Amino acid sequence: MALHLIVGAGMVGSTTARQLVERGEQIRIVSRSGRGPTHPQVERIAADAADADRLSELAQGVAAIYNCLNPAYDRWLTDWPPMATALLTAAERSGAPLVIAGCLYGYGEVTGPMTEQNPLAATHPKLKMRADMWRDALTAQRAGRIRAVTEVRGSDYIQAQSIFSFFLGKPLLAGRRAVVPVPLDVPHTFTSINDMAAMLVTAATDERAWNRAWHVPSADPLTIREIATRFTTAAGAPAPKLTPIPGPIIHAAGLVLPILREFRTTAYQFTQPFVMDSTAATTTFGLRPQPLDEALREAATLLGGVPGRRPGPPGGPSSTA
Repeated sequence: MALHLIVGAGMVGSTTARQLVERGEQIRIVSRSGRGPTHPQVERIAADAADADRLSELAQGVAAIYNCLNPAYDRWLTDWPPMATALLTAAERSGAPLVIAGCLYGYGEVTGPMTEQNPLAATHPKLKMRADMWRDALTAQRAGRIRAVTEVRGSDYIQAQSIFSFFLGKPLLAGRRAVVPVPLDVPHTFTSINDMAAMLVTAATDERAWNRAWHVPSADPLTIREIATRFTTAAGAPAPKLTPIPGPIIHAAGLVLPILREFRTTAYQFTQPFVMDSTAATTTFGLRPQPLDEALREAATLLGGVPGRRPGPPGGPSSTA
């Protein structure tokens, strides 16, 4: 039974903890509030993710360190640098592999399906920061400062922190019209939180995954119209009624609504095909994505629309520490 350190007790960190518990592992999960899954194999600790000394202390003797943090978008430029540095320091001092729950932002705008070989070409400061975090970690590994590092990249989540939780889910479950700030008929890849966690665990425990990036096995891309229809069908809700918000209105609303202002940074992901290729992970590790309708039912449950169990242990929807 190995000990794993998860930093960030939100949906990704908590689901990763659950999957490790199912493997018989011990978990030490760190969040700012000390929350996280309640289980005999899980130790919940309140700590500042930017405190390199404290994280280094907590990382001693662990089999792997998982970066499952995700500060609010409007705080990325201030919050990410000290936390990323602290995690690298903890990996260096402990000798434990570092596994990063990443995203596709670092690629910037792309043409065609994204693979792990796509250049990290993002130029917007917030998006480039995610790419720089990976470059810094890989540089540290190649310099011999840390034992191993892996980044696991997923697309927009189905169950949390997504277009479902922000715009689609509750109106559609209530049979109301959903007003969404994106076109309705552009293909887009969506990732299950459960598949993100499975890939994180694989990346931490299988040395074949070390020192490179991997895309999370995810369902085939769907348009907003298609996935909204699948969502309401899976949840037993009325057929979806959707209205896209015109671009000029989004721009104007972004002046007063922080969520829309931040959304404009990554709107390109919905105005042109945004397709992630995860062939490398499925071929190398034999991983397959969670059935889409099952993930959509979980999303509906989290939004209060379908009675049932949450897909992961309690710990809150936020991925911050």
